Amino acid sequence: MPRVQYVATTAMFSLLAISCAQSGQNEVASQEVIVTAQRRIDAGNAPKQDLKTYDVAEEAPAAPPPITQAPVMVAPPPMVAFEPSIAQSIVVTGAKRSEQRQPMPYYHDVGRDRFTATQQNPFKVAREEPVSTFSIDVDTASYSFVRATLSQNVLPQPAAVRTEEMINYFPYSYASPKTAASPFTTNVATFPSPWTAGRKIVRIGIKGYAVQRATRPRANLVFLIDTSGSMNASNKLPLVKQSLSMLLDQLDANDHVAIVTYAGSAGTALEPTPASQKAKILSVIEQLGAGGSTAGAEGIRQAYALAQRNLDPRGVNRVILATDGDFNVGITNDNELKGFVERERGKGVFLSVLGFGMGNYNDALMQTLAQNGNGAAAYIDTVAEARKTLVEEASSTLFPIAKDVKIQVEFNPATVAEYRLLGYETRMLNREDFDNDKVDAGDVGSGQTVTALYEIVPVGGPRAIGDLRYAKPVAQGPAHGSEYGFVKIRYKLPKSDASRLISTPINRATEVASFEQAPQDARFATGVAAFAELLRGGKYNGTMTYDGVLRITSAAKGADNFGYRTEFIQMVRAAKTAASMARLEQ
Repeated sequence: MPRVQYVATTAMFSLLAISCAQSGQNEVASQEVIVTAQRRIDAGNAPKQDLKTYDVAEEAPAAPPPITQAPVMVAPPPMVAFEPSIAQSIVVTGAKRSEQRQPMPYYHDVGRDRFTATQQNPFKVAREEPVSTFSIDVDTASYSFVRATLSQNVLPQPAAVRTEEMINYFPYSYASPKTAASPFTTNVATFPSPWTAGRKIVRIGIKGYAVQRATRPRANLVFLIDTSGSMNASNKLPLVKQSLSMLLDQLDANDHVAIVTYAGSAGTALEPTPASQKAKILSVIEQLGAGGSTAGAEGIRQAYALAQRNLDPRGVNRVILATDGDFNVGITNDNELKGFVERERGKGVFLSVLGFGMGNYNDALMQTLAQNGNGAAAYIDTVAEARKTLVEEASSTLFPIAKDVKIQVEFNPATVAEYRLLGYETRMLNREDFDNDKVDAGDVGSGQTVTALYEIVPVGGPRAIGDLRYAKPVAQGPAHGSEYGFVKIRYKLPKSDASRLISTPINRATEVASFEQAPQDARFATGVAAFAELLRGGKYNGTMTYDGVLRITSAAKGADNFGYRTEFIQMVRAAKTAASMARLEQ
């Protein structure tokens, strides 16, 4: 404590004591003076020192008539270290002092959410670049974050919006495959674009085989839980506990659960335990508390090690990370963490990520870990979202039916002048990656649907890119004149390292003449894509507006058993009046 502050504090307590003595107060009948301690948080990376300062928060009432008594000198209080995790108040009564401890207030941060910014996919000229290749994406984190932001009457930052995750948040009624040996069916539809006359939308949909509960493999799960101080918020650790409790209800007696926690350090909170011992597992989850810094990398290392020690060669071995992603101790570099999870997935342990909180949410790290750990990333902002992800879609979350799933579309320059893929910017692959089984790609879970949309400009339609003066003209001829393109899907079965191939043409014979004639699911998905593109700036949206999105999705809502599509329509309405930036809370 600085000398001036110390002297001032000593003088203050001396005067208070003398005043009490002169006014006739004794130890029994003394008036209370409330003195509070304030916490100081130093900025930057400088060493932190918690100092106790004393401010009189409440003056004593008027004293009774004085009684002659010798002054009593009271020694100043000793300097004590302030415990950073506990807010304190000091009650001084005459010469006696007692301390009352209060729970630490919820952590709250603003404006530190981290996303990876990407440019929207542009139009490509079919005769120059006829092939488009990408990895599938079944993550839904972007949709949930957009919803959480709009619920605060604020538009999400454009980097937070990933078009494919908005589309794939919803299940679609594609035909189901009949066996796990052929785990996919494909569904292709072509119809007019609702935002630019003369252009068309090509919808490519796939659906994975739904594993029956009686035949699904055993699950060896490690819950890796962030218990650092930043998780001390009502929408973080308490919601993590509720979410994992829901997931526990979906497990079978032969499944196993272990728990690793991390804050300033990491440790095993529960050794692998049969899911049948639900009370024991729940007891450990309920006792978790938040505090300290965030050694996330060490937590990941220990979780993988625990999963490896209990590896089930015939089962599903998965680490489920629940965090806000705010790593600040040990390895924090995204590329180093990426390299680690890439090596571990080769040993048979996959990683899924559940994101929580807002204000310091590190989406960039979540995506890096999930994409390279052969898992999915979800963002849990409400109990309802936890129920969707971990109860209603538990099988698709936990049990993959195919891995390294890639899609390659070759467009026919004789019928297609230009094309662009809506979304999937972070999942684009090189043409040669499609046939290379060493190149990682996304996984598809049990019963999951995946949808991709292309906007194409037919030959003779309204071009986005003009012809070059010296460009070689496209050869005209009857070869494949009835096809817009050709779709190839490459995938591996969960326990295989050799890929398989399925393919289907984009045939003009199945094209419909008007947008209203397109399949209901295709129209709804197109409306969702239009909304996502508007939130990202609307560079390629033509005449589309929020009102146009409402018209499309309201007409194509269809059966909405869980209310997801109704909720989406409300989100669009909210976006019409939402602010561009959150207001600073004073």
